[in-house]
Amino acid sequence: MLKGNVIPVLRMFDLEKALGFYVGFLGFEELSRHQFEPELPVYLILTREGVRLHLSEHFGDASPGTHIRVEVEDVERFCKELNDKHYRHARPGFHDQPWGVREMTIADPFGNRVTFWQPTSKS
Repeated sequence: MLKGNVIPVLRMFDLEKALGFYVGFLGFEELSRHQFEPELPVYLILTREGVRLHLSEHFGDASPGTHIRVEVEDVERFCKELNDKHYRHARPGFHDQPWGVREMTIADPFGNRVTFWQPTSKS
């Protein structure tokens, strides 16, 4: 039986850029990091408020340019929280979609996109 948890694996190419974006900017926490040897690719597991993401430098684990959606309680508040950090590479905004959701989409340093969304009406 399915339990309902889906954990995306996103491709990354630079550990420091990944940590700067996902931990420093988006506020995720690093749960674990794995490397088979010091010069081999890194695999990260991150979490924030029950949301888990996996990031991998391993060729073939994920395709660059992936787009994921993460439901949040308040897109506007989260947008303000992020913009208050004055992150050098992103100044996100949000908008309401005609199908009843408010969205904020941010590209990571590797071409992946994360859309944070909340329902704005009962559909």
